[in-house]
Amino acid sequence: MQAKLQEQLSPADAEVILGRLPERIRMALIDRAAEIEYPIEAVIEMAIASFLDAEALGFVDCKPGRGQ
Repeated sequence: MQAKLQEQLSPADAEVILGRLPERIRMALIDRAAEIEYPIEAVIEMAIASFLDAEALGFVDCKPGRGQ
């Protein structure tokens, strides 16, 4: 069976990622999500995408190397 590719993080994936991060980073992401009233999975996605591509808002428009 082939895995289905996702263009966005699921809430379950976000929980797995959060569970593996250092406490201060986990809390910063959770605090930011609450501050901007976004789901935690969207905030994690935005953080990763912006690291890979400064012009990306999320995984859908992320083109690694473009924003450097």
